[in-house]
Amino acid sequence: MRKRRHRPRAVFGGALAAVLLAVTGCDATGGDSPGPEGTGKRAGASASPSPTPAWDSTPESLVAVGDSITRGFDACKVLSDCPEVSWATGGDASVDSLAVRLLGASGAARHSWNYAVTGARMADLPSQVARAVSRRPELVTVMIGANDACRATTAAMTPVADFRADFEDAMETLRDTLPKAQVFVASVPDLKRLWSEGRTSPVGKQVWKLGICPSMLADPDLLTAAATERRDTVQDRVKAYNDVLREVCEKDRHCRYDGDAVFDYRFGQAQLSQWDWFHPSVNGQARLAEIAYRIISAKEWKES
Repeated sequence: MRKRRHRPRAVFGGALAAVLLAVTGCDATGGDSPGPEGTGKRAGASASPSPTPAWDSTPESLVAVGDSITRGFDACKVLSDCPEVSWATGGDASVDSLAVRLLGASGAARHSWNYAVTGARMADLPSQVARAVSRRPELVTVMIGANDACRATTAAMTPVADFRADFEDAMETLRDTLPKAQVFVASVPDLKRLWSEGRTSPVGKQVWKLGICPSMLADPDLLTAAATERRDTVQDRVKAYNDVLREVCEKDRHCRYDGDAVFDYRFGQAQLSQWDWFHPSVNGQARLAEIAYRIISAKEWKES
């Protein structure tokens, strides 16, 4: 039986524990304001209804939900969230976050909020969305799923069916309050590429021994058949999660999936945190902002 939303959920910590930073902000202007001319939001009996709603490439408010990537964990300092460099809502000029690109620096400070939580899994997304809708954003960004694959063992990874049910739960929670809010869904990053890049760093491999994503990163130099099978199993699960994100998003008329753009991005060591060789660096956060803005700002988007 499908799990119902708003049930009590435990929030699980990531491989590295961090004191989460509180997020404050002023009230948003709301998600129902008229769109700019030409976006299909204008009133008038003479306009023919379109089977597909026009995408507003210039939303006026934004809420980000997800996990440590969106919190900027380990991007600025060790074992700490750094939301000021978040790809989604950060104000740091070197990142040029999605919110700054869409709303301007002052608009981002007043009309964007980051409700992502370090260590969050898909099971935690409905509660994040329930908090996010109170801001009545015109755009919600979602980046989550890496922690569902990054478990102690492959057997402990979130089952695909549960991942799907919780994502559907989160979308229903959103639509109950904001039926027309736009949603951008980012794919889960390529964890196997992260292993292949990070294992060239002696420092990275030492940090990984602390327990970072052991399902993929344990014994990074071990190339036995069993180790290869373990990594391939994680990779296959990530691909299955991305299939779920795509399929659920496609059923929602106001949702855009990134077409695996984050998963396919060929990140290198410059895009990885110098402290854990797992989370995005400031440079990596900037690259994520570029990907998201390219997709969201396009009036039309078709997955390649």
